[in-house]
Amino acid sequence: MAKVVDQKRLDLQTAVEDRHGRLFIDQGTHVLTDLSGVRLLRCGVDTVRQLYRGLIRPEIMGLFEIPGAMVEFAGEIWHSGRVGRDSGYQYKLQNADLGIILLVKNFNATLESIGPHLKIEVSPHAVDALSPERLQERMDYYAAAVLTNRERNQCAVHLALDLQGWAPSDDLVARMHCRARATRDISGIKEIKWSMESATYGKGQSFLFGSAGGVQLAIYNKTLQARATDKLDYWERVWRRNDSFDLADPDNYDPDADVWRVELRYHHSVVQQFASGSVDVKTGQIIDTDSFSAFAPHLDGLWRYGLRQFKLLSRPGYFDPLWTLIRDDVCVDLPVDSLADETCYQRSYKTSRGFTGKNVELFLGNFISLLARERVPAKKAFRVLKEWDCWPVIRDHYAGKGMTDLMLFAHIEKLLQERHVRWGRAI
Repeated sequence: MAKVVDQKRLDLQTAVEDRHGRLFIDQGTHVLTDLSGVRLLRCGVDTVRQLYRGLIRPEIMGLFEIPGAMVEFAGEIWHSGRVGRDSGYQYKLQNADLGIILLVKNFNATLESIGPHLKIEVSPHAVDALSPERLQERMDYYAAAVLTNRERNQCAVHLALDLQGWAPSDDLVARMHCRARATRDISGIKEIKWSMESATYGKGQSFLFGSAGGVQLAIYNKTLQARATDKLDYWERVWRRNDSFDLADPDNYDPDADVWRVELRYHHSVVQQFASGSVDVKTGQIIDTDSFSAFAPHLDGLWRYGLRQFKLLSRPGYFDPLWTLIRDDVCVDLPVDSLADETCYQRSYKTSRGFTGKNVELFLGNFISLLARERVPAKKAFRVLKEWDCWPVIRDHYAGKGMTDLMLFAHIEKLLQERHVRWGRAI
């Protein structure tokens, strides 16, 4: 991809170059863009997911004997139940007042073995109420009550910026450039149930770019979403309390204007890549984190990184001024000192070449044969494959061969069809 540069920023009153100016000029066309009306309300952690490995304590499974029951666990009352297979887990304990959901018993690991049996999901109000250290202590406490031989298995985070005075244009999808290997534009549907590289839905009120198993960018009307889920009162309190990065205008939330959200969603496998590949510029040490609290000082770095992976352009070679503004003027609101300027961020990718790559090829061949024997349809097979712990290795192996996820699905579907046609019931 060709190099993309920022438009020059100028002071609105003097037109003198200013790194925090709200007047932007395209050096090639000399077109001016005034962003003085954009109100940056808050950038914070919207969701935390902390994963753990371990052995499930035998008494825990008794909490799920009566689906929908209220049960006592770790000194609190929880709603127990089953969850859909798409989550990767079988059971849940939920306490909306605490803002915490425990997802228990991984579908792809046996109950009697040590495995990735716990994921703790934390809602925005719980993240907002506790410091990263206190939140980590709380999550570790619940994890110890669920598992023996407990160890952290990395975290996933969603970072969200809320702003007013801006709305996405009709050509946003066309102007958004990223490393996505496929692009789709789907309008007018209410809900998306599958992973894709680009989509619009809700009649232009929401946009989604990237894969759920990697880094995703979502842009959506937060006012409409909060009203639909009966959370608008909560979010209005947050916006009034935080009240922006614009120090000259501390009361800039307008209750009569829509709030738009720009959200970056980092899968736990991507966070692990950063933990394994990013280094402290002073010491040269790998940051090597496995928990939300340890990774929290690096979230500013992830925010900037994400806005360089997804590039909103005004024209070829130039960032849209809004993208420059939210990348350079926004910090993630957390009570920790940011290490973004002291860390070199890069992702460490595990290679699938050589011996490992050969194993991937052999596995897929045997996998297809078993699927054909059991008459498992391609869509179900691909869904199960993506839920497996080794899916990132398989995906990266075929990505190295130039295959997207969609192309890999088509490859599996073709091989299944070939097995059925050639071997029939004899498989």
